[in-house]
Amino acid sequence: MAARLSLDELNRADEADFVARLGAIYEHSPWVAERVVAARPFGTRAALAAAMADAVAAASDERKLALLRAHPELAGKEASAGTLTSDSKREQAGAGLASCTREELARIGDLNRAYRDKFGFPFIIAVTGLDKHQIIAAMQRRLDHTPGDEFATALAEVDKIARIRLDALFDD
Repeated sequence: MAARLSLDELNRADEADFVARLGAIYEHSPWVAERVVAARPFGTRAALAAAMADAVAAASDERKLALLRAHPELAGKEASAGTLTSDSKREQAGAGLASCTREELARIGDLNRAYRDKFGFPFIIAVTGLDKHQIIAAMQRRLDHTPGDEFATALAEVDKIARIRLDALFDD
């Protein structure tokens, strides 16, 4: 993630710098920051977060699906290969996913496959504040969702992740 900054600095930044600083808030989806840059100045961090969430909500279903598919699987192949973004790596490690037992990794792998087969995108949850046992339980529980309900749930989780990342970006 980019260096910490103030909301005032972000409001004064040129468009390219604004997008560069916020482009990773939504995983591999700088288009979200591009859609809100013209709405500046933002009076509060909450207003910025809401504008970004609104940009996602206003996107086409195809764009939303691409956003969901831009996320890595939890404790998946990206983690094994070391190709997670620094944010995802930190978030997954903080939830204990980097220290799973072989059995836990196998269970998560099975759940990841079942989830992707059913819904067409990776399981997404804001892992901050959760442990690996809570995450596994959520994976099992959410496999019972309908595709429409899970699409909405996954997008809500993406917005939670974005808010956590946005809050971490700013000096207080």
